[in-house]
Amino acid sequence: MSSGRIPAPEASGGGRQSLYVYSGGFLTQPRIRRILSLSGYDIRIGKPGAPGDRVGVWGRSPTAPRGEAVSGWTDTPVVRIEDAFLRSIRPGRVSGDPPIGLLIDDLGVHFDSSSPSRIETVLARDPLDDSAILERARVGMARLRAMNLSKYNNFDPDLEVPEPGYVLVVDQTRDDASILYGKATAATFREMLVFAQEEHPGARIVIKAHPETLSGARLGHYSDGHAHGQISLLDRPVSPWRLLDGAIAVYTVSSQLGFEAIMAGHRPRVFGQPFYAGWGLTADENPVARRERKLTRAQLFAGAMILAPAWYDPCRDRLCSFEEAVDQLEAEVAAFRQDRRGHVAVGMRLWKRRHLQAAFGRERPLRFQNDPGRAAALARAEGRGLMVWAGAETRTLTELARDTPLLRVEDGFLRSRGLGAELVPPMSLVADPLGIYYDPARESRLDRLIAAGPPPGGAERAEHLVARLIRDRLSKYNLGGAGAEGFRDGRRILVPGQVEDDASIRCGAGTEHTNLALLKRVRQENPDAVIIYKPHPDVEAGLRLGKLSPAEITALGLADHVAEGADPVALIGAVDEVWTITSLLGFEALLRGKKVTCLGLPFYAGWGLTHDMMPRPPHRQGRPSLAALAHAALIAYPRYRDPVSGLPCPPEVIAGRLARGEVMRPGPMNRGLSKLQGLLASQSWLWRRG
Repeated sequence: MSSGRIPAPEASGGGRQSLYVYSGGFLTQPRIRRILSLSGYDIRIGKPGAPGDRVGVWGRSPTAPRGEAVSGWTDTPVVRIEDAFLRSIRPGRVSGDPPIGLLIDDLGVHFDSSSPSRIETVLARDPLDDSAILERARVGMARLRAMNLSKYNNFDPDLEVPEPGYVLVVDQTRDDASILYGKATAATFREMLVFAQEEHPGARIVIKAHPETLSGARLGHYSDGHAHGQISLLDRPVSPWRLLDGAIAVYTVSSQLGFEAIMAGHRPRVFGQPFYAGWGLTADENPVARRERKLTRAQLFAGAMILAPAWYDPCRDRLCSFEEAVDQLEAEVAAFRQDRRGHVAVGMRLWKRRHLQAAFGRERPLRFQNDPGRAAALARAEGRGLMVWAGAETRTLTELARDTPLLRVEDGFLRSRGLGAELVPPMSLVADPLGIYYDPARESRLDRLIAAGPPPGGAERAEHLVARLIRDRLSKYNLGGAGAEGFRDGRRILVPGQVEDDASIRCGAGTEHTNLALLKRVRQENPDAVIIYKPHPDVEAGLRLGKLSPAEITALGLADHVAEGADPVALIGAVDEVWTITSLLGFEALLRGKKVTCLGLPFYAGWGLTHDMMPRPPHRQGRPSLAALAHAALIAYPRYRDPVSGLPCPPEVIAGRLARGEVMRPGPMNRGLSKLQGLLASQSWLWRRG
């Protein structure tokens, strides 16, 4: 997808430019250096002098005068750099989180109204009439709202906000450059509060503290002393979108929350001169005379979020589109929100612990316990949640977790290049606080996601992802294998074998719960069909239970072909239908346009997309599209971890890694454990995955 970004001036000449800097942040923060480098700048120290040299400064920061002085001495133009309007989980001052995008401005800086910035120039002069970009802007606005994403994202979207019907007054940090250069002062905040009371007599007024004030990093303009009568100070990290939803009016000096208020449908009262004021979308107390153009919300968003910033993809190490930046931030924020309080992981096998720690321990390291009682006590004492491999959940643990959040963990549906039974580390996991996807007896988070439907832009994103999976022939394990030739003509049915003691069989199977029973039922229902049986790869490898003799299968007439070692993607392409109990191969066949019959109740059954032999569960009443099902199962439900950068990432990154073979491999110890597991399975010991 094209980013739609206005080309930076340094790129127009075809070469790179030297950017001389005089602030340590440019040298010590790798993410900022990398974005500038990808944008065409070479960071240097010293004295500029060659044609095309530039001086780089951070906005109007305290260190900016150093570069401005050098610019004056050497007659070298200044480039001002600032964070884009989606930044990170936490403010940089709080945690050092790097930004996901920059505003690189050769004209000014967006919050300094004394002269036009690059954003202002785009908003004033660009036609802003490209229908594709405006549609992207409309979807982008809706998506940020739906996913609860803002500039900083260390808030709790589940925290309650005041009862609707209040006037929202937005505080900012003292001495912030956007106040001074937006023609405002500390007195402006006192004036704004008076205006809010006078213009809304008798209304409740809620003062929203700045995120950096909540963290203690910087002081604001309001304190508890301002909270009296109908005025309250909101000092909890609530969702800005939920807060805006309950407001009847919004008052701001120059906060980005004013920009988000416009996206939420408000016409905020603005007392400074931020970049979003003066375009007919705000009520301006101190207007900027040169801003006379009237813009729509979509046009404002397109200029500020799609055209002006340089967005960065930290996993693929490249500049990217606005949408790809949102994909990445969404993945990081989702992991943060689930892990911010930490987890006590109970009953996890030793080989899994390192990978679980990497996936779930970024905010607080996981605490591993084997005893459920000790795990529950530790979770309560430290304010953590409990985590268990879904197949190992016991009634005792469920009872102990009554007053403690419990996450059930399992592999995701785009897992690895190699088998879980061979202890190949997963690149995707699911963590479900309600149930687990393979157990239809209770509603899972996946059920809710499917029923709710995708967020704005989600169906289109899912369609693109599915098209990529089909193009690159990707599946859960990506083992490859033999082709799908030599089958006789006729109506071909693919029957995937399953691990007979697998949790999905124990929870989701009906009358047929063995591979032999499955084949007998398929032959009974389809006496004239060409039946192709594909053994499960774990069973073929001798690592799990469920092996059938190919000679016996064919002798009994239950299958015409036994496709040992075959590529499942090739098999799907060679058949007309798939009959299964609960195999994920049924889902992969659905994505590829095949008819699927389910004898059991996998997560994708019961939604009207499959032919089902069992009654659907009462919590599966919706009728989603295939794209909605794919979005829930491949994008919204799992968590992915990039094996290269180590970051939480969107599924598109994992699809690329799998296609190129950039995957995690099992270590020597894992391979040894895998062989032991196979030995136990071959002796008919019950080896339960989990």
